[in-house]
Amino acid sequence: MTLPITPDSASAVAHIIGQAVAPVFLLAGIGAFLNTLTGRLARIVDRGRAIEPRLLESIGAEHDRLVREINTVDRRMRLMSSAITSTVASAVLVCTVVVLLFAAALVDLHAGQAIALLFIGAMVTLAAGFFIFLIETRIAARAIRVRKALLTHEVDEAAGDE
Repeated sequence: MTLPITPDSASAVAHIIGQAVAPVFLLAGIGAFLNTLTGRLARIVDRGRAIEPRLLESIGAEHDRLVREINTVDRRMRLMSSAITSTVASAVLVCTVVVLLFAAALVDLHAGQAIALLFIGAMVTLAAGFFIFLIETRIAARAIRVRKALLTHEVDEAAGDE
C-alpha cells in the first residue's frame, strides 16, 4: 500500500511530526542524562581499578579500610548500571511512543491508550533512573568523607628538612 502525496497528506505528516517533537526533545534530555550516567560509571570503575592493587598489598587497618572502599565502589557500580538500564528502557519506550504516533496517524490505528500507557511507562522508568542516581550520589558523598586520621595528621618539620 502506497500513500499518495498530496498537499493535504503533507500537512497531515507535518502535523504528526509536530506532535512527535515533544517526545523527541525528551529523548535528547534522556540522552544527556545517559551521558552523565556513563561518565560517572567510568569514573567509578577507574576508582575501583586504582584501589585493587593497593588492596592486595595492604595489611591491618589500611586493608580493612580499602575492603570497605572497594565494597562501596562495587555497590556504586551496580547502582549506576541499574540507573543506566532504567534510563535506556525509558528511551526505548519514548521511541515506541513516537513510532506509534506516526503509525496511528498513517494507518488510522486507534492506539491512544497504548501510547498513553507507554508514555507513563517511560516516565516511571526515567523517574526510577533518577532515583537510583540520587541513591548513588548519596552513597558517594558519604564515602568521600575525609578520614579523621588525615584531619589530625601533623607534618614532622624535622623530617621535611632532610
